[in-house]
Amino acid sequence: MNNILKTAIIAVSISGTISSCTKKLDQLPTNGLSETTVYATPAGYKSAFAKVYGSMALTGNSGAGSGDVAGIDAGTSDFLRLYWKAQELSTDEAVVAWGDPGIQDFHLMNWSSSNPMLTGLFYRLYYQITLANDFIRQSDPAKVAANGIGTMDAEAIKKYRYEARFLRAFQYANLMDLFGNVPFTTEANAIGDTLPSQISRAKLFQYVESELLAIEPNMVASRTNEYGRADMATVQALLARIYLNSVVYTGTVRNDDAAKYAKKVIDAGYTLVNEYKNLMVADNHTNTNEFIFTINYDGLFTQNFGGTTFLTHAPVGGTMKASDFGIGGGWSGLRTTSSIIDKYINLISNSDTRAQFYTDGQTQEINDLTKFTNGYTVTKFKNKTKAGVAGKGDVFVDIDMPIFRLPEMYLIYAEAVKRGSTFGDETTALMYLNKLNERAYGNTSGNKSTYDLTYIIDERARELFWEGFRRTDLIRYNQFVESSYLWPWKGGSKNGTSVDSYRKLYPIPSAEITSNFKIKQNPGY
Repeated sequence: MNNILKTAIIAVSISGTISSCTKKLDQLPTNGLSETTVYATPAGYKSAFAKVYGSMALTGNSGAGSGDVAGIDAGTSDFLRLYWKAQELSTDEAVVAWGDPGIQDFHLMNWSSSNPMLTGLFYRLYYQITLANDFIRQSDPAKVAANGIGTMDAEAIKKYRYEARFLRAFQYANLMDLFGNVPFTTEANAIGDTLPSQISRAKLFQYVESELLAIEPNMVASRTNEYGRADMATVQALLARIYLNSVVYTGTVRNDDAAKYAKKVIDAGYTLVNEYKNLMVADNHTNTNEFIFTINYDGLFTQNFGGTTFLTHAPVGGTMKASDFGIGGGWSGLRTTSSIIDKYINLISNSDTRAQFYTDGQTQEINDLTKFTNGYTVTKFKNKTKAGVAGKGDVFVDIDMPIFRLPEMYLIYAEAVKRGSTFGDETTALMYLNKLNERAYGNTSGNKSTYDLTYIIDERARELFWEGFRRTDLIRYNQFVESSYLWPWKGGSKNGTSVDSYRKLYPIPSAEITSNFKIKQNPGY
């Protein structure tokens, strides 16, 4: 774990702030440090590069409670916590008991453009893009040479630059998925020079795709970079993901490309870890055979009340023992709905080890969203090692979050084939699906001889549960806003109801609309 990310994050030398007054998304003040100071040495480049990664795990340089994004509380500016809420609380996979402003809007599907959590998410994504833009601009080979950086260090910086371009493409892909037509800025735009213009969702897809294809051959070979850093397989995994969803973003089906790129990742040599229960534990940094790209967390050095600390503490409450999860106390917040429980045959006799739920003192049905004991809670995240040893601390956890892991690639390949891809074949797809079943059941009892798209989306719910996929999946299957699939309290109705189709996109925050005349709101808001 002693790699560039964790060592450099501790003493990072650059901290950017996006002004909440001007809302210029390409502003990046450097706390009094000029660019000539920050980028004068190889160490300066390394610290700035670490900040691009570190902003995914931290809300600010000073740890828990500190914030990079001005005007937004640190509690509503963590990337993973906010992204997870947008992707999971709006679906059948999660409900929350708390009454924080805007949080119940997700499951009730009545959010507005002033929702503080959507605002926090929007500006966190742009903050990370701004950091990447600045690093990409400053790491142009001509600038590096002008700064007197030697050949060996310049080569390392060139590799950093490709990774920064990936991180920027990754966050633009998230903006494309969540918000649609969004402000757009690159390293070509001078910091603070002008207000960003808006780019259409389809054109943003083209940009993200072109960036990923351009950097793919220049990335470090798959499975050879430091843990937690992007490599060629990471780029290919993101391509597979956006190609699968291309019909949503652009209206064009790209299933052949989805299968092709998923297969590239699969063939890079990744394998499943032996036990599903060991995916989200304190020493899951050892799962490098399955994990393709991660956000790294450390209970001592990446202290943040978001991330996996949130996903470990928030589902613990009621009669649950916090010590069983390697934490000092639970937050009595998150549970799941009966619609997810129904994806498993029977929790009592079920042998699918992915069914990680706590039921004692909990009701399966949810009569009150704000009552923690309504709804089964989730035991997937544990701040204990595979051997049962507690993490480094009982507040902030050591669990890393996989952004891409091998099973997603299996499932993308199988879905793309079932949707008509001529690149792959169903025999291979079934082999991949049954690898997941054999791990889940410990034998071949759950294996399939055929499959359909309904099986795939249910399998994604079982395999990728609470990992930030569900909203995107339901939209792709036309089940997110429609009446064809209902879950408890969808749209504010106890038994679930359909909602307006414009809810497939989140609104651009009203603060951005007010401050940037170039940006138009998404329809319906």
